[in-house]
Amino acid sequence: MQEMILQSKRILTTILAQLFFLAICLSANAQQNTIKISTPEEIKAEFDSVPCKDGERLAAGKALFEKAGAPASDISIDKYKGVENFVIRKQGTTAEIIVIGAHYDKVPDGCGAIDNWTGIVALAHLYATLKNVTLRKTIIFVAFGKEEKGLIGSRAMVDAIPKDQLGQYCAMINIDSLGLSAPQVLDNASSKKLRELAEEIAKEMKIPFSYASVGNADADSSSFVRKKIPGLTIHGLNNEWSSIIHSRNDQISKVNPVSVYLGYRLALALVSRLDAASCAAYK
Repeated sequence: MQEMILQSKRILTTILAQLFFLAICLSANAQQNTIKISTPEEIKAEFDSVPCKDGERLAAGKALFEKAGAPASDISIDKYKGVENFVIRKQGTTAEIIVIGAHYDKVPDGCGAIDNWTGIVALAHLYATLKNVTLRKTIIFVAFGKEEKGLIGSRAMVDAIPKDQLGQYCAMINIDSLGLSAPQVLDNASSKKLRELAEEIAKEMKIPFSYASVGNADADSSSFVRKKIPGLTIHGLNNEWSSIIHSRNDQISKVNPVSVYLGYRLALALVSRLDAASCAAYK
């Protein structure tokens, strides 16, 4: 862990120097938009406290997005049979769609700080950065419920998409369990072309990156991949993950905010690249 922290600190200067480049990539009309890139310090501050009770997570996630500037009129709770997803829709200039998601629920043990409050924090900061940016594609930010019980929230969302609209969904980026290492792609829950794109972007940004399969683990991106919507899960687990995830050891003290920051920055760059590409490019 200490080695990862030192390595991450060395690359932060390089990453922060790329802000102007990212701002241009986010939109052809970047000069007309207000683009605010979150800082590592702002990410770290989100972990001063974490809702450790499952019943508190949905309301806490909603509060996090309101803090990020989401107006009440843009917020909805999509209710399906037995599950609730928290959704904010940012309209683009076309009917094409990118979904960015993270699950808000947790298992009974531990605080769920790594799994998956880190994802919810990254998702809220992505919203804060993109909310005033003119994008071609509509962005749907989703905090999924009951991921831990079998991807119930993401399955419900995908199953509710009318068949004649599935083609409008260009990609899904899922963020699950940052906080222990530099960003990685969960191979067994991600599409090949998006995995390759993530690796390419990470190299351009000069941030550490790797692939990893975690047993037979599924993630919310899998629900989209099964419907032939390109999906990608970004995580930040290390070799100690099995002693932390789904255990009483999943606590705030385990979160390395630099890992969360790097995951947020990688996801942000992915959105900018996907927004500029054709919807068919990564299918």
